[in-house]
Amino acid sequence: MSYQVLARKWRPRTFEQLAGQEHVVQALVNGLDQDRVHHAFLFSGTRGVGKTTIARILAKCLNCETGVTSKPCGECSSCVDIDAGRFVDMLEIDAASRTKVDDTRELLDSVQYTPSRGRYKVYIIDEVHMLSTSSFNALLKTLEEPPPHVKFVLATTDPEKIPVTILSRCLQFNLRRLLPRQIREYLEMIVQSEEIEAEHDALSRLSRAADGSMRDGLSLLDQAIAYGGGSLVTGEVENMLGLVDHGHIAAMISALAEGDADRLLSIVEELIAQSRDVDNVLGNLAETLHRVCLVQCVPSYNDEERSDWESVAELAQAVSAEDVQLFYQIAIKGRQDLGIAPDPRTGLEMTLLRMLAFRPQEAGSGKPGARGGGQAMPEPAKQNAVASKPPVAAKPKKSAQAPQAPQSARSDIPTEQHTGSVTASAGGASSSDSDWISLARNLNISGPVRELARNVHLHSRSDDQWEFVIAHSLKHLGSKSCVTRLSQALSDELGHTVMVRLIDSDDMDLPTQARKEEQQLKLKMTDAERSIQDDPTVQSLKQEFGARLVEDSVQPLQ
Repeated sequence: MSYQVLARKWRPRTFEQLAGQEHVVQALVNGLDQDRVHHAFLFSGTRGVGKTTIARILAKCLNCETGVTSKPCGECSSCVDIDAGRFVDMLEIDAASRTKVDDTRELLDSVQYTPSRGRYKVYIIDEVHMLSTSSFNALLKTLEEPPPHVKFVLATTDPEKIPVTILSRCLQFNLRRLLPRQIREYLEMIVQSEEIEAEHDALSRLSRAADGSMRDGLSLLDQAIAYGGGSLVTGEVENMLGLVDHGHIAAMISALAEGDADRLLSIVEELIAQSRDVDNVLGNLAETLHRVCLVQCVPSYNDEERSDWESVAELAQAVSAEDVQLFYQIAIKGRQDLGIAPDPRTGLEMTLLRMLAFRPQEAGSGKPGARGGGQAMPEPAKQNAVASKPPVAAKPKKSAQAPQAPQSARSDIPTEQHTGSVTASAGGASSSDSDWISLARNLNISGPVRELARNVHLHSRSDDQWEFVIAHSLKHLGSKSCVTRLSQALSDELGHTVMVRLIDSDDMDLPTQARKEEQQLKLKMTDAERSIQDDPTVQSLKQEFGARLVEDSVQPLQ
């Protein structure tokens, strides 16, 4: 017996076997059980999501010898013939090859005749959007008022090309792209039934490569089984698909975080030597960056289907949130530019080097990519250095202690230290403990680092170590990268290396910059509301017209 491909052998024969599309199945099952079956259906969706499969199952439901049912027996002659595609009263038409109006008229001539074997004649027209305008016009009247023994099932991947006059006469269902999890679970069932050894990650790679199409997933599974000699190994599946393993992607992101161009180019050379697809490299890089961003925003996030989340969590600590967004944007833009690059390797290398060149400039570094310990892009030669702010006479540095932290403070946040070299800034800053807020405003920081500085209270300090108290509810602001960058900014401002340490506290009323600004805003709001209430015009409007002041609309003048 000749071999039958998996896409045909494992085609669902009942609604229960169908993967996904629950919203379509529920509507059809209820209609069949309640004997409320429409005469024309339109199934739309991308390739391989089950349009013609559902049409065949519907034909079995209507013509099963046990009666109209949502659960056909699958054993009677009608069900068997429909599964085999030889049922005389089920006509499958490929509209892409029969677009002419004469073909449509020939088809419609047989509509008036009663079924030969079954209860209904079912016309399945695939890729119906390919019909010509004349063909649609010929179909229109019959589709609106067909004989009671006829059902039309139209399938299309492009419903926008179908005239609205046709759409209005059909019950429309939009089939969704299948999730990788749904495809993987179906593939697992198949390999178990076929007694094929398969690694979990190999099936995950195939399900993601299927891109929402079950048919594509089954075709890839066939190909992978042949490629692996009857078994599925993750490495072999990656080679077959031209995918890049996570180790290379993680090493690439690590090199980007450290600004190490030499290491980055060596990784590219290794991937090119392995004949990896450049578009897949950038696609996998963007996907991993997306997962890194998820972990940074929601530290508890975890996809149980992936086995590499521990590595992603490590990358989330090593790369700043700003760099993740920048790298992601450049990666997806680089994929668009690959077609116009001189060659794929050049397009990949220029995309990665662009990530280094456009990284935000670290305070005091004078060049991009200075956060890490690797070698960044070459720094352009400088002509005449211009001070960004006028020199300020540095005050004598002295060791002092700020007021003690609250009793509820806990020193359970590890010490973070910046160990790189520090270049003295043009001038020093105030060293008074009480003037931390003023000092923080002068630091060259922005984004998350600025928020950290606004929400900490200076506890104690010496020449090389500053301790800050942060509320426990804001502990997430004190990430490793933010503490390191705050340490660097202080070092640049004061002209010597400074180590920053955070102390976790349950006190919610710490005298931080953010707290003081909030109190000042409340005072301004109170004054503004009182001023409006006391205004003679407002009082006159209240007395004469019964006016009412909407307090939320009052805003203090800046």
